[in-house]
Amino acid sequence: MSRPTIHDVARVAGVSLSTIDRVLNGRSGVRSVTQQRVADAMRELGYERNAAAANLARRRQDRLLFILPAGTNSFMRGLERELTQRADAWQFTSISVRTVPAFDDAALAEALQAVDADKTDGVAVVATDSAVVRAALAELRNRGVAVVTLVFDLPSSRRQHFVGIDNVQAGRTAASLLGRFCRGRPGQIVIVAGSMLVRDHAERRLGFEQVLRAEFPEQQVLPPLEGLDDQDIVAAELEAVLRANPDVTGIYSLGAGTRGVARALAVSGAALPRPSVVVHELTAHSRQALLDGSFDAVIHQDPAREIAAAVSVLQSLVQGRPVEPDAGRISIEVFLRDNLP
Repeated sequence: MSRPTIHDVARVAGVSLSTIDRVLNGRSGVRSVTQQRVADAMRELGYERNAAAANLARRRQDRLLFILPAGTNSFMRGLERELTQRADAWQFTSISVRTVPAFDDAALAEALQAVDADKTDGVAVVATDSAVVRAALAELRNRGVAVVTLVFDLPSSRRQHFVGIDNVQAGRTAASLLGRFCRGRPGQIVIVAGSMLVRDHAERRLGFEQVLRAEFPEQQVLPPLEGLDDQDIVAAELEAVLRANPDVTGIYSLGAGTRGVARALAVSGAALPRPSVVVHELTAHSRQALLDGSFDAVIHQDPAREIAAAVSVLQSLVQGRPVEPDAGRISIEVFLRDNLP
């Protein structure tokens, strides 16, 4: 059976096509009783408006802005590549990207405040957890801009949806892997974070320590290193920890800066037994580190799926369509040397 069209709606409602057009596009000049007849006809026929076709008729695009951290974080640069290379893949949607200094609350809040609500329908933002960022998101929503958080969530803010992995689950997965890799070798575990002020790093640490303390009590978790996702800082600080703690059995890098982890291991490698290593995000570097045995496992979230989900959720919010609760949930993938794609 063919899908009902606006011609069918006009026939059942007893109105002209131009009236249907005015009702669908919210134009003035239609009496409330006529609007109700159109709505009743649509419901009777099971008519579903084609948002893309409506956008074409209005020659309108959904204007989306992605705000990402600047810097050398390979995963963030992968998200940026997906956005720039696939910008034409989404019909009736224009996409722009802006970067701000990583872990800089004031810079991010300023970027959100600078969004022109007359030229932007929706924003996806990699958010830091601070009062100024939450206030800037609330102001953006008050100006009618749809907002989703990407990778880092802010559930206490007025964001409408989150797109990313379950970070507590990711930390628990890392602990299950690392605990098994280190089994039979009691010692210390080093956590390498970007910043404990971002929610995803805090949640990963929480999940990691829950499992490690409950299931692998022979491993002692050292206070986390905060390397700001900078490989030079990570390399220097991790090298110092490894020199001071020769019984380190495992390393969990829950942010970026994994090149710094590999550098620290290379410097201390001959003098100490090699710790088992679990990191996040499959990049060219982490792939090579898996192949050469420097890393044991990589926990990954697909940047292409993440961007596609963020665009889809924003389009739905902008167009007033319902969003499924799990629409932004990205699956966790685990890669070892033997299952690399």
